[in-house]
Amino acid sequence: MLIEEFKAYLTNELNLSAHTVRAYGTDLRDWAEWITGGSPENLQPESVTTADVRMWLAEQARRGTGARSLRRKTQSLRAFYKYLANRQGMTANPAGEVTLAKTTRPLPSFVPPAEMEQMLEKNHDGRTRFEQVRNRLMLLMLYSTGMRRAELRDLRDEDINFNRSELKVLGKRNKERMIPFGKELSEAIKEYIEERRRTVGTSRTERFFVREGGEPLYDKLIYNVVHKAMLEEGVHATRLSPHVMRHSFATDMLNNGASLSAVQHLLGHESLATTQVYTHITYRELQQNYQHAHPRAKK
Repeated sequence: MLIEEFKAYLTNELNLSAHTVRAYGTDLRDWAEWITGGSPENLQPESVTTADVRMWLAEQARRGTGARSLRRKTQSLRAFYKYLANRQGMTANPAGEVTLAKTTRPLPSFVPPAEMEQMLEKNHDGRTRFEQVRNRLMLLMLYSTGMRRAELRDLRDEDINFNRSELKVLGKRNKERMIPFGKELSEAIKEYIEERRRTVGTSRTERFFVREGGEPLYDKLIYNVVHKAMLEEGVHATRLSPHVMRHSFATDMLNNGASLSAVQHLLGHESLATTQVYTHITYRELQQNYQHAHPRAKK
């Protein structure tokens, strides 16, 4: 089926994440069901018009689909027809003339520095000493490096260079970047490696972060560790997730004088515009400080 071939193309040739490929696939299957009246096997992309696409999106909106999802569905169709143009010579793109739904991008949630400090200093519960050491290192590494959850999950022993105090991270689309780390993280890493050797029984494992039996971590486990630590500390953030640690890293770097381009590199953003959202957070903090501190601000 064309949609499955398109998904394989996104995975194998564009190296898009599994999450993105699933989202595109879901959008296109829903569209194919609608446009064929429930017979997606009879899909004829060349017969679809811009009016058809607009009608489908309008029906999605009536069902309560939000602007962000409508925007992605349009982009999914655009990408699909672009693929058909490259592979089958199709000239028309019925989604190309459709205006993308306007969205208001919410500011990233972050943990205030004082609360982050308290959370990282606390010995969080774990069934064993190994889990306590590992979980604290996970929290410290997420905040100290700004890496994504998947990047932390896939980290290997050979990616850690103590001589240069650097971590090699494999980011989106298999792009590597180097992230420096300080003495505190270095000592926490060494403590975990020693505890892992005692618990797992080997000096090296397939992945750097493992469970007590030596098995690699899974995404939900990482999420649970971060969520529980934030919940126990009662942090003031609209979300309690590993990505909030990344937002906190970027926000605190900018608030303490780091350049926007440096933070862009450390986060692994392709576009500086993606990083610029954090400047809005720092400006909001500046406004709040002014309102709180300046004697004329409340007049």
